[in-house]
Amino acid sequence: MIYRDKIEKLLPFVQRPARYIGNEVNSVHKDFNKVDTTMALAFPDIYDIAMSHPGFQILYNIVNSQDNALAARVFEPYVDMEKLMKENNIPLFTLEEHRAVNEYDFLGFTLQYELSYSGVLNMIKLANIPLLSKDRCVKDPFVITGGPCAYNPEPIADFLDIVVLGEGEEVLVEILNAHSEWKKQGASRVEFLQTIASFKGVYIPAFYEFSYHNDGTIKEVKVLNKAAPEVVEKRIISDMDKIAYPLKPIVPFIEVPHERVVLELFRGCLRGCRFCQAGFVYRPVRERSVETLKQQVKQLIKNTGYDEVSLMSLSSSDYTCIHELIKDLNEILIPEKVSISLPSLRVDNYDIELAKEVQRVRRSGLTLAPEAGTQRLRDVINKQVTENDLYTTVAKAIEAGWKRAKLYFMIGLPTEQEEDLNGIYNMALNTAKLGKHGPINVTVSAAGFVPKPYTPFQWVAQNTVEQLQEKQQHILSSFKRHRYIKFNYHDAITSFLEAVLARGDRRVGKVIATAINNGAKLDSWDEHFDWNIWLNAFNECNVDPAFYANREREFSEILPWDHLSCGVNKEHLWSEYQQALKATVTPDCRHDVCTDCGVCPNLKTSVMLTKGE
Repeated sequence: MIYRDKIEKLLPFVQRPARYIGNEVNSVHKDFNKVDTTMALAFPDIYDIAMSHPGFQILYNIVNSQDNALAARVFEPYVDMEKLMKENNIPLFTLEEHRAVNEYDFLGFTLQYELSYSGVLNMIKLANIPLLSKDRCVKDPFVITGGPCAYNPEPIADFLDIVVLGEGEEVLVEILNAHSEWKKQGASRVEFLQTIASFKGVYIPAFYEFSYHNDGTIKEVKVLNKAAPEVVEKRIISDMDKIAYPLKPIVPFIEVPHERVVLELFRGCLRGCRFCQAGFVYRPVRERSVETLKQQVKQLIKNTGYDEVSLMSLSSSDYTCIHELIKDLNEILIPEKVSISLPSLRVDNYDIELAKEVQRVRRSGLTLAPEAGTQRLRDVINKQVTENDLYTTVAKAIEAGWKRAKLYFMIGLPTEQEEDLNGIYNMALNTAKLGKHGPINVTVSAAGFVPKPYTPFQWVAQNTVEQLQEKQQHILSSFKRHRYIKFNYHDAITSFLEAVLARGDRRVGKVIATAINNGAKLDSWDEHFDWNIWLNAFNECNVDPAFYANREREFSEILPWDHLSCGVNKEHLWSEYQQALKATVTPDCRHDVCTDCGVCPNLKTSVMLTKGE
């Protein structure tokens, strides 16, 4: 059913009504009744956040580039719109047609952060789709998900039909084609799931069953269906030049956090920062060629009208031909008055000449991430930068005209001591004092460390909320007497919940369901996050969140994600953990010997670096 008329009557009564109207530049409109397979492509947060995410645009482009399929977008409505939808009996709807989501073949979520899990369940409920996958019938959409959080989907596994592990460009098309054939055959829902369970990168949660020891740890993960593999390996794209990139991204009518062209230089990172999940699950590094990127940027500027190009990757300045690329892009962009931004630069290879070249049209801020306050702790986390690297970079930047700096740190890292916290204060103060005519303004941001799956720290206990709060106040009190230093820190309680969801198993799912039934939504928004709702849900379900967040694991323990593989061997991660405890660094294998992480032989791929002209 189409709800456009009913929705339009509500728009005068909600904030930012353009979130719900669709028809933006480059949005795609196909005839719903003339394609084989339809997907409601969902982001479990509001429009503004979703439309700033390049991965969402990639998925939209993948599906709509298929002649026999269409994708229409759907987002979590803001609280004012959700209230009106319920009052007027309007289910969750897509932007392209304002059609009810439960009429589509798939409801596909991209999972970017754990605090969006309540959004996933809330959207399923708003769509009038049975919450549990086991309760769905042949007329219901398949709920499919992917993204970085899909590497441990177990906290929401009972609500998902299909999980895609890894990169979706190829496997998503295979799933769409298989669905088209399945519809023609009129087979059962289970038969479709059995068919795609054999596709590399596809995980069907219903085909696996968990059992537990009396102490709460996992006893066994049992495969229930012979179509399912013992271990699901991630899907990977080996040649980045051979896959399509969205050259006509949707341009929102309203202001969103990131209004710019996004150019993806490469995927993967081999720096080996031991806290960083992305650095392990996206391996190996695979770069696009300079020529491909030049051709893409021409089309992107032409098709969007944006005046900024962001060079996106985990560490953009690590791109092999970064100087050549910036020079060539400026020849294209400066005549159009389009600027370049490099959002992810490292302290140890921050090139001021490169930064000046990047900012020939518009100057951006100086943002650096030392991550820890002492060299010992930076060695523990394998962040191979020194204080001298930081001060040298900032001094050169000041000489070139920069007047302020932002520094990012984490608190609560493994083996952290008081001297490491004091080191944050000392580094910030020394950075500020590099100013030539008095201190420069320095903003220090500190996030609470969250242990993540597929990292060397996946076994460690997170600091308790009280410990994190005490450390935050310790640093804050040090900065109070310096007006030129601003200290921001993340809420310790949300870091705690993030850790529970990141390393949770299926028993956490009932907590999430209870929380949304009691009103949890938009949990990544400070003004909407309600810890009391979650605390009551944990108590009601008799689940101890500290079991997941604050408990040290042994290597022998079965982890909730051990039956899913990103390609990096568990033994390598454990070895890196032991190296961390000795504060021993591991080099980047692009420039040193192979570290034997296992990803290349396991996935039958290799590091692919571009060559200059």
